[in-house]
Parts: sequence; C-alpha cells; structure tokens
Amino acid sequence: MKKILSVFLLLATLLSLTALTACAGDDAAKAKVIEIELTQEEYAFGVDKDQPELLEKVNAFIKKIMDDGTFDDICNHYFGDGEPVAVQSAELDTSKDQLVVATNAAFEPFEYKKGENYYGIDMEIAALLAKELNLELVISNMDFDAVCLSVGQHKADIAMAGLTIKEDRKEHVTFSDPYYQASQKIIVKDGDTTFDNCKTADDVLKKLQAMDSNTKIGYQNGTTGKMYVENEDDYASNNLKVTGKGYKNGSLAVQDLLNGNVNYVIIDAAPAECIVKALNGEN
Repeated sequence: MKKILSVFLLLATLLSLTALTACAGDDAAKAKVIEIELTQEEYAFGVDKDQPELLEKVNAFIKKIMDDGTFDDICNHYFGDGEPVAVQSAELDTSKDQLVVATNAAFEPFEYKKGENYYGIDMEIAALLAKELNLELVISNMDFDAVCLSVGQHKADIAMAGLTIKEDRKEHVTFSDPYYQASQKIIVKDGDTTFDNCKTADDVLKKLQAMDSNTKIGYQNGTTGKMYVENEDDYASNNLKVTGKGYKNGSLAVQDLLNGNVNYVIIDAAPAECIVKALNGEN
C-alpha cells in the first residue's frame, strides 16, 4: 500500500496525461506493466489523532459501504463499465462545519483531477462520507509525502490518498479500518524482456538483486515503491544495489522511463495500469 501515488510539469491529472499522449505517434515509445504483485498491502484512511469520534464514524461508514455494495459500485466506476463521478470541493471556511480531506490528486484511479473537479475512488468515498456526517467537503490537494503530516498538524481532518498502513505514518495519524488490498508492480518499456520469464515476486526480486547502481528505478516519493527500491523498513532485506529516483507522481516517473532516463518504475498496481494506458494512448 499504499501506501510509507521531470520532463513535463504536470497538473497530475488524467487531463495532463491525455495532453502528454496527444502528440504521440505510432512509433512513440510505449510501456507495459509486469503482472506480478511485488508486495501485499492494505489501504486505509488517516484520521486526526485528536478526533477519536471521527475515527469511529469513519470505521462505521467503511463497514456500511462495504456491506451495502456502495464500495463495489464506486470501484465499478473505475475498474468496470461505470462512469466516474465528479466531486467538487468547497472553499475552506473555519466558520462552517466542514470535513477537510488531505489528498494527492495524482494517483488515478484513487484521486485525480480534471479541470476543477476531483475524481477517484477515494474522492467519491470522501463526498459520501461528508454527506453522511452532514459536513461540507473541502479537498486539500498537496504533495503525497505531506498528506499525513498535514493531518498531524491539524490542517486537515483526514487523509484519503491511497495510503498504505505504515508504522511511521502512525506518528501523524490514526488509521481507519482497511478498505482496499493493494500491491506494487514494476513497469518496463514495451520491448523489455527482462522479467518475461518471472512467475513470482521472488523471481522479480532476484532479477533486481543482480543489477548494479547503473540500473535506475523510478518511484513516487513517500510511497511503498520508494521503500522497496531503497531497501527501507519492511524491505530492508531486498538488498538492492540499483539507483533509485523519486518523482512527485507516478506519471512523471513513467514518462521518464519512456524518455530513457530510468530503466524501470515501481508504483502501486492500480495507478500503474491507468498511467501506462494513458501514456500508451489506449484511453
């Protein structure tokens, strides 16, 4: 998980991804996702530690939308034949009863922007949660590695950003019950056959362990992908000797892969699929 998600200055939205692909011709470099889950993670929401009553309500809401099929319906908007629902943010006004959600809208299909509207699984849940609590929704968009810190500093009530449950993040937030099972996957150029014979996560890891610092791997800053590449925390035993390179979002990393500046990219599975399809011109 989520979750310790450059050549061009993107707005980190599907619209920007479309712009990147608009000028791509048939001969443009393409990418592919290696369909092997490198990790097993759980996403949850990060709630302000000083609002235990909000945590109770969030957990009750998660259970409700899981039990009544609402969560499945939302996921169908992004993984099935449904249509994504636009979510609007109100302006922050401390005189009003508001739910302030910290996010990083560069993590499709969980959170992204088109124009002034927000879209994504987390954003649709945020809108329904605010309605359930009878609060006005305010979405605060920021860099991913600032999301939990913002909640810890009481600048937001809850972090909803494809967050993997991690011990270091518990310094800033209290995690809700998990709502999504996630994983990391590796992205390569379309003609790269390095991992084609791999069957398991260990097979991929062994390939990576055989590489030296001349191999460059991109990731989104502050994510599990970074920890995996940099041998941090739960992934200290990876013992990778590769050179890691961090980006503000996954689309920048994959674009740099296509431009030949990194050899591979490791990011969360669902955004990986969306980014590759967009940059390949398949959307």
